[in-house]
Amino acid sequence: MLLFAIVTGLPCILVGLAGLNGGVWPWLAAFYLTGLVFLMDRLIARETRNSDPDAEFPAASTLLVALGLAHFTLLGLGTWAVGGPSGLSGLERVLVAMSSGLIFGQISHPVAHELIHKPSRWLRLMGRWMYTTLLVGHHASAHLLVHHVHVGSSGDPNSAPRGESFYRFAARVGRQSFLAGLRAETRRRQRASNPGLHPYVTYVGGALATLVAAFLIAGPTGLAALLAMAIYAQLQILMADYVQHYGLRRRELPNGKLEPVGPQHSWNAPQIFSSALTVNAPRHSDHHVT
Repeated sequence: MLLFAIVTGLPCILVGLAGLNGGVWPWLAAFYLTGLVFLMDRLIARETRNSDPDAEFPAASTLLVALGLAHFTLLGLGTWAVGGPSGLSGLERVLVAMSSGLIFGQISHPVAHELIHKPSRWLRLMGRWMYTTLLVGHHASAHLLVHHVHVGSSGDPNSAPRGESFYRFAARVGRQSFLAGLRAETRRRQRASNPGLHPYVTYVGGALATLVAAFLIAGPTGLAALLAMAIYAQLQILMADYVQHYGLRRRELPNGKLEPVGPQHSWNAPQIFSSALTVNAPRHSDHHVT
């Protein structure tokens, strides 16, 4: 857990210092999330032995909550630093926007992903709000109710078939995933005795509230900054979905059902440093099997 805390916490601190002070900090933040990760993945020996699948991301609720709180802090700070009267130069604003977007796509996304799978209602709610503030709240419902059920089949919009380019995948999956999650949530509510508020009301309302907050923080330029960082993060979320299941399909059994999900239905990556940065997201087979 110390490795996870250091590798994920340090870039959050660097981005925070970059937004507040400019100077050398935006360069250090950008280098950490690009050059340093690239170098460390090639200098450190790759993991050749798979760990216990039941320890996909060992009891780390405290770290996940801390990183979740860092997400909300950096989202507001980044909006102000990039679009507001922060005193940063144009290049420094670009570096802060890029580094913040990388934090949201490479750390916030896997953290929110872990949280929405937690048994605690409050942890799941935090994960949903993290996605909502990136304007992609529906991902929480689509991931749990559609992706995990239909992964590796045509029933899952986020499982890219062989031959589909990332650009074509990205162009279609946003709308399809939104609608698939909406249908799944609506069916689930129809079966519930006390369904409560439809989650999509929170997703859409929360996204609008986030945009309003960005406008209040820094006006039209703050709104543009928030949109730029959120879209950049969304592209990274889409890229992760695209890579993790590209071209892999589950066989249809004689009874018409799909074969159980196995390790062969996800792509994994053995690089240790980037795996720690993304809280073990590259161990994707374990996630679907456990």
